[in-house]
Amino acid sequence: MAIIIDGDNGITNATWTTGGRPASPAAGQRGYNSTLNRMEVYIGTGWVAMGERFSGKGGTITTGGGYTIHTFTSSGIFIPNQLGSVEYLVVGGGGAGGGSYRGGGGGAGGFRTATGFDVIPQKLTVTIGAGGTASQYNNGGTGGSSVFSSITSLGGGGGGKYNTVAPSGSYGSGGGTGGGNSTAGASSGTYGNDGGNGVNSDGQVGGGGGGASAAGKNGNDSTAGLRGDGGAGTSSAINGSATTYAGGGGGGNYTDGNVTVGGAGGGGAGGIRDASNAYLNGAAATANTGGGGGGSSGSDDNGNGTGGAGGSGIVIIRYLT
Repeated sequence: MAIIIDGDNGITNATWTTGGRPASPAAGQRGYNSTLNRMEVYIGTGWVAMGERFSGKGGTITTGGGYTIHTFTSSGIFIPNQLGSVEYLVVGGGGAGGGSYRGGGGGAGGFRTATGFDVIPQKLTVTIGAGGTASQYNNGGTGGSSVFSSITSLGGGGGGKYNTVAPSGSYGSGGGTGGGNSTAGASSGTYGNDGGNGVNSDGQVGGGGGGASAAGKNGNDSTAGLRGDGGAGTSSAINGSATTYAGGGGGGNYTDGNVTVGGAGGGGAGGIRDASNAYLNGAAATANTGGGGGGSSGSDDNGNGTGGAGGSGIVIIRYLT
């Protein structure tokens, strides 16, 4: 594997097979791989083909700002052509809003992003978490987890139905507690915030679902602008433009026509009791944002209301072109 320098014939590089590569290479060490018919260099973590640009396959591929961007709105596979480093955004599916009446807002899916994530040339699984399923009488369904390689963003917790604490567990963000119960919302887990408390009073407003950057608002039947709004999500420009993801769902509001809004980042608005005394269902979250669904106000006095479905998650991967 010696390097030969010949004034008439040039330089002959060290040569090896894939199986016969140097056992303890130093970063920057290079040579000709006769198995692969290419020059390669050791970068400290593995061998990379010289003169070959890093690239990948999978998802919807776009370019912008000097980056190649892979966007996954459904599950698939990301395949890098060689060792390299990427930036990622992984957002879990949002939880659904609580059903019955005065339901709590659904919690947003987990929000994880980082640069400098090393990948190797093999199939890397991408899973898009589904939004939580809405229910007419029960707690909102939990969102599904989104996964890229070893990175997992948990789904959001569902909102509690009337007079019910939001389901406990590990979530991206916790769901809000249903109106009629002032107990705290569920724990948020690692990548989000808690849901808000419901109100145990005549107002009976559900707590808002937690978002990626803020907790859900507590239900409040007397202060405008604080009636169980969903927690705000977090902005990312990984796709080339600033986009907000993972907003919590608004809680269902029995009191009056003031809407409990979903958090910025796809959260669904809570159902309200409108000017004609009609009770409205919670609004669904926006797809591929990881937003939480809105809690139901109740479609009638018997609590026949449906919370809004949670928004599905998303995975975005990018690297310098």
